[in-house]
Amino acid sequence: MNRWLNRGLWLLLLLVVLGLAALVASALFLGEQRAKRRLDIQVQPVALRSDAEALARGRYLYGSRGCVDCHGAQGQGATLADDGKGLKLAGPNLTRGNPVLAGYQPQDWVRSIRHGVGRDGRALRLMPSEDYNRLTDGDLASLVAYVQQLPAQPGNEQGVVQLPLPGRVMYGLGQIPEAAYKIDHSLPPSQPVPEAVTVEHGAYIAQMCVGCHGVGLRGGRIVGAPPDWPAAARLAPGEGSVMPRYPQAETFVAMMRSGKREDGSAIGVMPFSSLKTMNDTDLRALHLYLKQLGAT
Repeated sequence: MNRWLNRGLWLLLLLVVLGLAALVASALFLGEQRAKRRLDIQVQPVALRSDAEALARGRYLYGSRGCVDCHGAQGQGATLADDGKGLKLAGPNLTRGNPVLAGYQPQDWVRSIRHGVGRDGRALRLMPSEDYNRLTDGDLASLVAYVQQLPAQPGNEQGVVQLPLPGRVMYGLGQIPEAAYKIDHSLPPSQPVPEAVTVEHGAYIAQMCVGCHGVGLRGGRIVGAPPDWPAAARLAPGEGSVMPRYPQAETFVAMMRSGKREDGSAIGVMPFSSLKTMNDTDLRALHLYLKQLGAT
């Protein structure tokens, strides 16, 4: 009896192993197909600029909206993660030294930045376009103007997306979606509002928080993030919101500039190297917008 029971258990274990192997193989195949998929996103080109005002605005946006964290201070590309265990993520070179960008037209820049889709129609794996989808035409044109005048740098043409086996399985199963699959591509760009410490300007700034803190800024696990990353904080009102810690703009600005809470403890993951360069108007407007969410 025990012999038959042992054989049954071994058979069950074998079936489970074979089932898992089939699931992994299917997920890897689906991931390969997903990476090759093309999206037909029709966009309206934005008139690009090269004047001094646009270049200054573009330099500010590039430095303060996270571009530098993925693409490097000189646009040469930058490594986001490399754990030596199979995970490596690096943003591509954005300068004229990258032949992939040589033929980019205005509509290609719009499609890539706002919609997370490359010139070849494939979803850009790392581009967090949900943060930039609502950029005004003026800001998008200024950002591109600044990038286009960066001195040519060599290498890192496509960026790097290397995932360990569990990550590749999750990608194949749709658990790590690119921004292109999360964006409402029908939304028009934001209309310009005066740069001032107002709720309206703060709402515009807060669009850059969506990629990590989620639609509605409710926080939670960051979709597609490395497993050791902490969950994003809740900025919206409700249980667990961190905003009551910052009733005054001064404490909020200090946190964004230092990367530390009032008690001196460091905040993980947030791209403070970029955020600390935001000007007082933007930071105070963002605080005002987040603060008033709890009053509505």
